Amino acid sequence: MAQKRPAARQAAPAPKRQKLKASEGSWYEAYAGATADYYKKYMDKEWGVPIHGPGRSRDNKLFEMLSLEGAQAGLSWDCILRKRQAYRRAFDHFDLPTVAAYSPKKVNLLMKSPGSGSEVIVKNRAKIEYGSFTKFLWSFVKGKPKVNRWKTSKQIPVVTKEAIAMSKELKRRNFGFVGPTVCYALMQSVGMVNDHPVNTPQWKRVNAIVERRFG
Repeated sequence: MAQKRPAARQAAPAPKRQKLKASEGSWYEAYAGATADYYKKYMDKEWGVPIHGPGRSRDNKLFEMLSLEGAQAGLSWDCILRKRQAYRRAFDHFDLPTVAAYSPKKVNLLMKSPGSGSEVIVKNRAKIEYGSFTKFLWSFVKGKPKVNRWKTSKQIPVVTKEAIAMSKELKRRNFGFVGPTVCYALMQSVGMVNDHPVNTPQWKRVNAIVERRFG
């Protein structure tokens, strides 16, 4: 009598993709106070990613972030982030030579630009006028991102000695709205420091980028 063939083993079910824990994926909701999708996208994909290297496009991007951080003074980052496209349109996509050549007439036109809400910039004259911009920002971290290892968002500083030094130098170059707190916010947003808590997917992503690009 022929023996029965053993029943074929069923393939093990594919492991389910684990969802990010709220404490991991949304750590910044309590830290930054915003939960909108565009804000989450910014924090997940941009905040802390280094903007570094030669080229006019990177200079322009650094200038954009410095300008937006300065415009935030007295307001919220959520407010400025919603107006980001309006700022890009108003300031010729933050092209440095173009903005540096703005005349008083151009500044007046920006102050009188029509629109409301996210379609228009913050109309504060002091936040519109800028001096020239040079390639020196990354010198304050010696040309390489500082990878921090904060365990909780409560440990993240609002200012450091590097930010204080940057603020003094920017003020010496006639920039306004560039206090140490604004400068440290800039350093965080453009990846001069990785301030995502160390146990979050955002920290791991940024750290991998830093190791790949900076060694």
